[in-house]
Amino acid sequence: MIEVKKKEGESVNAFLFRFTKKIQQSGVLKEAKKRRFAKRAENKHARRVSALYRSGKKQTVEKTRRFSTTGGR
Repeated sequence: MIEVKKKEGESVNAFLFRFTKKIQQSGVLKEAKKRRFAKRAENKHARRVSALYRSGKKQTVEKTRRFSTTGGR
């Protein structure tokens, strides 16, 4: 945890500058941003269902593509 105390006679702008500098140096902000967009790992069943869905979609696309290029023969 980062702790920054305001010095006697220090302006608010100077204090904010020191605070943001400490935050950036510590890497807290970078870590928070990384965790914010991190994805949770899918379980095995969900991955399998997703893969089956994708392969089924791919097959139907290929089938329609073959059918449309042959001119309906």
